Amino acid sequence: MSRTLSTAKIVLRRSADRGHADHGWLNSYHTFSFADYYDPSFQSFGQLRVLNEDRVKPQNGFPTHPHRDAEIFSYILSGELTHRDSMLKMKDGSTVNKNDFYRMKRGDVQFTTGGTGIAHSEQNEHTKDTVHFLQIWALPWKRGLTPRYHTATFPEEAKRKGFVTIISPLKAGPEATAAQEKEAEPAISDTIPIHADFLMGASIVPSGSTFGWKIGGGDAVVSKKDRKTYVHVPMTKGGKGKVRLAGREDSVLSEGDGAFISKVNAGDELFVESIGDVEAEVIILDSN
Repeated sequence: MSRTLSTAKIVLRRSADRGHADHGWLNSYHTFSFADYYDPSFQSFGQLRVLNEDRVKPQNGFPTHPHRDAEIFSYILSGELTHRDSMLKMKDGSTVNKNDFYRMKRGDVQFTTGGTGIAHSEQNEHTKDTVHFLQIWALPWKRGLTPRYHTATFPEEAKRKGFVTIISPLKAGPEATAAQEKEAEPAISDTIPIHADFLMGASIVPSGSTFGWKIGGGDAVVSKKDRKTYVHVPMTKGGKGKVRLAGREDSVLSEGDGAFISKVNAGDELFVESIGDVEAEVIILDSN
């Protein structure tokens, strides 16, 4: 198998070209149009609608706000982020159910199906540490879904051995029954189910190593032709992380950079080589 993915089209999205807003309490970079940042060239990519890299200062955060008809997830890179929602009441102390009130840390993912409408808040309640996380939205395969939450932790040890699949489609698909929705079985075991033909993967690639991502997760997706795959390198290694995509010298990403990859099919393998002085954190968002 060629490591260059010769048929693939790779278009880089440099960190400095992203939208940027510094509100003091919130420092946010936008890959796509969001809030006051608008660029008609960057509205979405496949079902991927939002990719924000956010830092929130201690004792600050997003007050209660509504969402609907979007699949929304937070991927914590450092610090702590506390989630509360309108569906369930907060509990105290050790009796806390993490699906009601959850303080997320590095490696945690909190996932929301907005559906017919929910309201939630996300706050950094730590006294001194900034929280750094990715806020990601995907468009669901249908509107008016029942709102749901999922939380999960994905340890770093596995990510240093290869790509770990974080999110995969709901196995029952768009015509899932109420019982299948409640069961929430993902297409790939030990992942979070999403109402979209969409995958998320994450890795921490040691310097000098190369990891492969199987586009479409094999048989996990329905749409197998011309997948839309976005690669993002979070700003977590002091600017020293760097990767090369598909063995191409013109497809090198530094921290904060991303790449739009199209003209690839399910089963193709995208190789990511860490070429910086330190390990590189890499996120892949693989959509129809």
